Amino acid sequence: MSAPAFSPTRPIAYGRQHITPEDVQAVTETLYSDYLTQGPKVAEFEQKFAAYVGAKYAVAVANGTAALHLCALALGVQPGQRVITTSITFSASANCVRYCGGEVHFADIDPATALIDLKAVRRLLESQPKGYFHGLIPVDFAGLPVNLEEARQLADEFGLWMIEDACHAPGGFFVDKGGREQRCGNGQFADLAIFSFHPVKHIATGEGGMITTNRQDLYEHLLRLRTHGITKEPALMSRNDGGWYMEMQELGYNYRMPDMLCALGISQLTRAEEGLRRRRELAARYDAAFADAPGVQLLTPAEGHAYHLYVIQVADRKGLYDFLREKQIFAQVHYIPVHTMPYYQQLGWQPGDFPLAETYYAHCLSIPLFPSLSDEEQLYVIDCIREFVG
Repeated sequence: MSAPAFSPTRPIAYGRQHITPEDVQAVTETLYSDYLTQGPKVAEFEQKFAAYVGAKYAVAVANGTAALHLCALALGVQPGQRVITTSITFSASANCVRYCGGEVHFADIDPATALIDLKAVRRLLESQPKGYFHGLIPVDFAGLPVNLEEARQLADEFGLWMIEDACHAPGGFFVDKGGREQRCGNGQFADLAIFSFHPVKHIATGEGGMITTNRQDLYEHLLRLRTHGITKEPALMSRNDGGWYMEMQELGYNYRMPDMLCALGISQLTRAEEGLRRRRELAARYDAAFADAPGVQLLTPAEGHAYHLYVIQVADRKGLYDFLREKQIFAQVHYIPVHTMPYYQQLGWQPGDFPLAETYYAHCLSIPLFPSLSDEEQLYVIDCIREFVG
């Protein structure tokens, strides 16, 4: 195939935020308001996001990592407690356990989806007495939801709490045994769920995160933990000296999200479904383009996929990565297996421990996928990849 005639005017990244005049106006109005932080836009964003995913409560925080840390704290992770997650994720999914002194254990992936393999989780749980493990953190990788109904059954059987890392999947869903769509983060199965608003995510606020839950006890605890462990609720205080009085009742953090970022999140949320439709349209076009491409392996598509990422697997990943950069296409790799990172190797994990995750890593490449990707740009990406693989 001859080289495509189209030439991009700027690099085509694997992901990109889309900021509109309405977004700018929303932030500007908040900048001119009385509140830059701890104001009404925070509560508004929380309420609207909770409604979007179908959860009772939402807590806005500084970023997705802060969300994970607060979840681990609220669930009472203690030194020595053991929590299971996947190695194919951003390291924060595991690090949140380490922040609390807990031990991270990994389960291998299902190679068809790159999601944590719940059968592997069961084998791990059955290898130890009940009570040995305390929690499970499944990750909706690339936007494909884990079947949390099955995960919840497993968690209940072995007495585990569960955090859904849904950073890649706002608006995504799986279909339960009753034929009902279960949205990521709706609180029906996981004790807590977390989201990220990093610029390449579905909803971009620069930095920011959200925790959703249906449990009022966890919700109220999270509100204190994100603000230094402080409360001003009269019913919760040991005494009340006046309108100024507040109490620090536990060790918390400053993990708040400012109003101007929440204003941007509210504006972005109005386009969330539109962006999701475009992501799925682009993904379907990639599916068709690569269905017969020699040497290109795709992950299994599924109803309810939110398509934060579109991942292909090829034999010469490094060669394709370099070739695409020469063509001004900036692909990325998601992810280097967490258990192979030097920090986790110091804790005893080694290459070879999870062969399916490592095989996936050796071949995976995330190619451009974001709502403002033009049809012409996508065709250029497709043509360049097909040119390389022959």
